Amino acid sequence: MKALVAVKRVVDYNVKVRVKADQTGVETANVKMSMNPFDEIAVEEGLRLREAGTVDEVIAFSAGVQQCQETIRTALAMGADRGVLVPTDVELQPLAVAKLLKAVIDQEGPEIVIIGKQAIDDDCNQTGQMLAALLGWPQATFASKIVISDGHAEVTREVDGGLETVKFKLPAIITTDLRLNEPRYASLPNIMKAKKKPIQPFTPEELGVDVTPRLVTLKVEEPPKRQGGIKVGSAAELVDKLKNEARVI
Repeated sequence: MKALVAVKRVVDYNVKVRVKADQTGVETANVKMSMNPFDEIAVEEGLRLREAGTVDEVIAFSAGVQQCQETIRTALAMGADRGVLVPTDVELQPLAVAKLLKAVIDQEGPEIVIIGKQAIDDDCNQTGQMLAALLGWPQATFASKIVISDGHAEVTREVDGGLETVKFKLPAIITTDLRLNEPRYASLPNIMKAKKKPIQPFTPEELGVDVTPRLVTLKVEEPPKRQGGIKVGSAAELVDKLKNEARVI
C-alpha cells in the first residue's frame, strides 16, 4: 500500500507577514519559508502508518516554484521515501492543486492520500475536499485519529459539537488537524540521506492540467490597527456604547 502526502511551501509561522508596497500580495523576498505545519502532521502520520506496517511507501508531493523542492527534501529528511514535484511559476489555487494531485494519483495509485486540512498562508481549506470530489473517493476532514485495518479507515474527526468517528473503504482522502500527532524532527543523518532520495518532476503540461488561476487578487491590505480601549463610568454607559457605537447588542 502506498501513502501520498502533499506538502506546501509557505512563509514560516514565526515570521511577521508584511504586505508589499504595491499591495499586490505579501512580501516573500528574503523571508524564511518552511513546510506548512498541517502538512508536517500529514507527513508524520504517513510515516507512522509505514512504521506500523500499514503502508509500504510514503510519497511526498509538492507543486509551485522550484524552491518547493526544498520542502519535499524536508519531508524526505523526516523519512518519506521519494518525492514528486510539479514546478510552475503560476500562482496555484486549490482547484489547480487538486487537479495536479489527481493526475499524480492516477499515475502512482496510492490507497491513502493525507493532506493538511489547510495552509497557513491562504487558509482556504479546500484542496482535500476538491480532490475527493474529482476522484470520487470518500474523505474525512479534520482528522485527530486514524486507524487503518482490513482495507478500511476509521477516522476520528473534530467537529463543532465535539468528536465524530467515521469508517469507510480505501482508497480515501484524509485531511489532518493539529491534535493528530506531534511531527518529528529530522536528524542530521536523515537530512544527508534525503539528498540522495529521488524527486520525480512533472510539468503541468505533462500531467495535462491547466493551472491558470480562476481568481485574481485585486489588492492586499493590512488589517486596521486596533484602537485603544476606554473606561466607562457606569454599567448604563457601557450598555449605551455597546448598543449605539459598537452595535453589538
